[in-house]
Amino acid sequence: MSNLQVLCAGLPLNPLPPKKGRAKGGPHAPKRTPHLSTEEEKLALENALRYFPPELHETLATEFAEELRCYGHIYMYRFHPEIEMKAYPITEYPCHTTQAAAVMHMIMNNLDPAVAQFPQELVTYGGNGQVFSNWAQFWLVMHYLSKMTNHQTLVMYSGHPLGLFPSHPSAPRVVITNGMVIPNYSSKQEYERMFALGVTMYGQMTAGSYCYIGPQGIVHGTVLTIMNAGRLYLGLDDLAGKVFVTSGLGGMSGAQAKAAVIVGCVGVIAEVDQLVLEKRLQQGWLMAVTSSLDDCMEMMRNAKKKKEVLSLGYHGNIVDLWERLVEEYEKTGERLVDLGSDQTSLHNPFNGGYYPVQLQFNETISNDRIDPDYFRPLVQESLRRQVAAINKLSDAGMFFWDYGNAFLLEARRAGADVGKLGGSGIEFRYPSYVQHIMGNIFSMGFGPFRWVCTSADPADLSVTDQIAASVLEDLISQAEVGEPVKKQYSDNLKWIKEAGKHNLVVGSQARILYSDQKGRVSIAVAINKAVATGQVKGPVVISRDHHDVSGTDSPFRETSNIYDGSAFCADMAVQNFVGDAFRGATWVSLHNGGGVGWGEVINGGFGLVLDGSQEAEDRAQNMLNWDVSNGVARRCWSGNSNAYDTIVRTMQNDENLSVTLPHTVKNKDLLEKALSSVKNDL
Repeated sequence: MSNLQVLCAGLPLNPLPPKKGRAKGGPHAPKRTPHLSTEEEKLALENALRYFPPELHETLATEFAEELRCYGHIYMYRFHPEIEMKAYPITEYPCHTTQAAAVMHMIMNNLDPAVAQFPQELVTYGGNGQVFSNWAQFWLVMHYLSKMTNHQTLVMYSGHPLGLFPSHPSAPRVVITNGMVIPNYSSKQEYERMFALGVTMYGQMTAGSYCYIGPQGIVHGTVLTIMNAGRLYLGLDDLAGKVFVTSGLGGMSGAQAKAAVIVGCVGVIAEVDQLVLEKRLQQGWLMAVTSSLDDCMEMMRNAKKKKEVLSLGYHGNIVDLWERLVEEYEKTGERLVDLGSDQTSLHNPFNGGYYPVQLQFNETISNDRIDPDYFRPLVQESLRRQVAAINKLSDAGMFFWDYGNAFLLEARRAGADVGKLGGSGIEFRYPSYVQHIMGNIFSMGFGPFRWVCTSADPADLSVTDQIAASVLEDLISQAEVGEPVKKQYSDNLKWIKEAGKHNLVVGSQARILYSDQKGRVSIAVAINKAVATGQVKGPVVISRDHHDVSGTDSPFRETSNIYDGSAFCADMAVQNFVGDAFRGATWVSLHNGGGVGWGEVINGGFGLVLDGSQEAEDRAQNMLNWDVSNGVARRCWSGNSNAYDTIVRTMQNDENLSVTLPHTVKNKDLLEKALSSVKNDL
């Protein structure tokens, strides 16, 4: 099992690879507690063994039973490949189609130990964002992709490859669904049971859709969030000497340290896991690490006073950090922190996503398993303490926002004081970053567009950066571009021009760039032409985060600024998945869960291979126009004025686009008058 040819040959069964078990050391997913009955445990074993011929069942059954009872899930550690897991140049994959090779490139990047949070458990980020449910699925998928033709589509059911089915060259090569559970059974408790049974999977957003690009995937969005928070809350474009306090460095949250440096502020990020801190320090995403609160306060104070840029990792619990900041304020009258947020994995609060302040991290992970029933009261008490400290500093002038990780949602469930007086069921004392900061950006069609150079050559990435910058400069110069859009283009132009020097690449040669519909289409077309001429040496995969204009229905994050009552409706994300599929995407995915947690969100994404052909250009134009306009039209219908202006302008440029526009009720008194004149018989 040492090369890509062997990796694509199918499950290694004769001979079986040696029994490995969970590797010693390194990061591992928390042990799960699904509370299966004996009959359900038997079913889980039977489900796992069906990947293997009967003559191997006796050998594997006891081993899989050990994994199930020790870790709460059957990962099939024996079948973890020996090959170095990384995104190899696309030409090295033994495939019949370029599109299939591109998917393989993306899958192996998601499982690269430099990228993945818990690579041996196939978790890319977020604590439980799976690429696959077990290693047998990985082997089978690689085999199917290697033999796939342009007249086949690989169908994926929550990590399980159902098989290759006849289709046609214009169809997606892969169609992925993750966690598509009947709504009444889409609870966290049912998820733990079904995941242990091996019948469903939490794909997060870009983990189970094979489109993760490391923490860079959220760096640009985090930069825009902090920068626009400074403008909105502090009235400043220059954040030198301003302090941003938050938590989490493990997966996508690792972007916070780099974003603080790019923005030019003082970033202090709490993280309980020493291994994660060391990883971010070695990667250059952190400038310093301390486990002393005294040292932390001193370094924060000095950097603030001297207006020095600093990304400081505090090795400890975020609750201790917030409470110490309150203590400093009450003792000295100096409020050290200006901006605050949180990026712990609170979509998974009682299974290791949030470590309560009452426990030491090493003490917690040394237990045989994390018991949600034991964790729940500790986590909820910890959240109440954290919110109490944040409230005191907020009352003193600090500005705090929810980063879409279900922090406020779980804090409210814990009984913390986060309610908004007179607010609706989805409103809190503090805003979601979508509501106040990023919502208008989405409504103008801007979102996290991204691309991956499958040649694995950094020179190709540099060329694509230059292409994107040239496109943005051209768009800015166009007279019909309004000032709000031009401002976004200018911010994004600055980002792409400086992206190379910030050493953002972890894993594949990828880039993220917030862009609108016109920008995405123009960049994709320009990159495709560069592939055709050989200026870019290999195909380029374009994609986006599911956290985007159209990709996600999530009432506590992406659609938290939808106020017409439809924030809990998922038509937009489902329509996006379907529409991308028949408009040219190479692969599409639809997920339950992601960001704020299982049962709280429906989201979808795509990958599209630019191979330099005219067909690829046509696909990109057709699909990307839909992929953005869908969400802008929905936001327009909900009453968002920015979205209204954006979709009207888009219709003027495309005669085939005709969107239903809302008529605003200007006299709100009319509503009360109409209701008061009619008897209520209900």
